[in-house]
Amino acid sequence: MPSVEKIIINQKYYGSIELPDLESGRKILASVTRAYASRRPIKVTLVFSPGKLRSLGFYQKGGAWQELQDIELYIELGKLLRFNTDDALKLKNSIELINDMAHSHFNIAKRLTLVNKNSKTSAQQPYLFWDIENFSNIAPMFNDLIDKYSIEDHHIYIAANPDSLYLFKDEWEANLYDYGKTLKSFNFTKCDHGKNVADGVLLENFKQLELRNSDVYVMTFDRELKELFIAACDTSNNLYMMQ
Repeated sequence: MPSVEKIIINQKYYGSIELPDLESGRKILASVTRAYASRRPIKVTLVFSPGKLRSLGFYQKGGAWQELQDIELYIELGKLLRFNTDDALKLKNSIELINDMAHSHFNIAKRLTLVNKNSKTSAQQPYLFWDIENFSNIAPMFNDLIDKYSIEDHHIYIAANPDSLYLFKDEWEANLYDYGKTLKSFNFTKCDHGKNVADGVLLENFKQLELRNSDVYVMTFDRELKELFIAACDTSNNLYMMQ
């Protein structure tokens, strides 16, 4: 049975949290509170090793139920202790996406929604802004989107943060090889730490292009980024996102 644990760090009470009756839950709680107490950076790598993070980029038998519970606990701790959990949210969305594909032949094209107008208008060329950290399953991206809509390489913008690139670059390149591509085939940006993060880079790429009369596909789970794309998009474009 789950237990309710009080979060007390350096003699300060932060609140209570429901802890699953699992060994991993207590380990996560201990790792996060130790890092918080010593003011060390708190990242999802406190929950999963680099090897485990790599494996979560593939289908998991049982739908990664245990791992998703661990991520939920980490996110709840983030709310209590007020640390950033964007990396965990991205990982959670990625796991759910990958395992949905494996179970129900998840089709990206069928779930794209026109978000900036009621009906499509004529467009000249398609563009893709791809948050590869969220959508790292290469085959569906090509089969359901890039090939389906004939999006040219120089119209594809990809960005990745340093930590994700370190963990997943070899995997991404290996999967891209099946399509005769590398990351350098596209407009790819390796981001820095700090403000120059992947989401912001993609949005800036989009703004600089000043697109008109184009089909624009934005592949991200980041709600704030979606809103910023919508705000920056000219009404002559057809802007598609996954809802």
